[in-house]
Amino acid sequence: MAKVRFHKLPDGRRMAFRHHPASNGGPTIVFLPGYMSDMDGGKATAVFDWATSQGHGCLLLDYTGCGMSDGEFSDGSLSNWRGEILHLIGALEIGSAVIIGSSMGGWLMLTLGLALNDQLAGIVGIASAPDFTEWGRSDADKTLLESGQTVFDENPYGPEPTPMHPLFWRDGQSQLLLDSVIELNCPMRLIHGQKDRDVPWEITMQLAAAARSDDIQVTLIKDGDHRLSRESDIRILLAQIADVIERASGDNL
Repeated sequence: MAKVRFHKLPDGRRMAFRHHPASNGGPTIVFLPGYMSDMDGGKATAVFDWATSQGHGCLLLDYTGCGMSDGEFSDGSLSNWRGEILHLIGALEIGSAVIIGSSMGGWLMLTLGLALNDQLAGIVGIASAPDFTEWGRSDADKTLLESGQTVFDENPYGPEPTPMHPLFWRDGQSQLLLDSVIELNCPMRLIHGQKDRDVPWEITMQLAAAARSDDIQVTLIKDGDHRLSRESDIRILLAQIADVIERASGDNL
């Protein structure tokens, strides 16, 4: 693994990242972790190790307020993190990019892809969770969040409850995507486990229907959970990334 480096953002905070430049001239893989996750997760590190072994560029990162980056999680939002990632991509002079998004990262993946425009070479979503501030919250929760209160959920992956802060919720509600055409025309590969208890696999089907691209393939893993971090799941993920890179490279011939 490449050593952790820190990118100074315009507000002075530092964003932690790992970057391996491409040696084959192809697009750089950018991995976006899930809600309150970081770049040391199993899927992220597996993607990084595979990418570097194949000569592909790869960028892992911690959102501000997460992992080794500066900041408070309560100050994070899709808009803020997208802007910070774009700043980092610009500083590293990354050209074309294949964006990988896990869970919440799958929502951020879409908004980042729209912002990258012609730099976007492809997308791979893992249990993508666009619009979860809408379908994932009860009316009672929405009332509390609208009034400025933080809502806490039971955390199946650790002892501490998972917070949703008002800033994140309000920003998410301003970026709902599934009810309109998502103007992405790149190759898209979407993976979802049908035993996912956090994000219904039907959300991925809605995403596939909403995106404008005709080059979309959905892989449903019948016994797959939300994390999709088993060796068999990782093999599927890497094969999908390789396919997107091949498609993207073919388009540039």
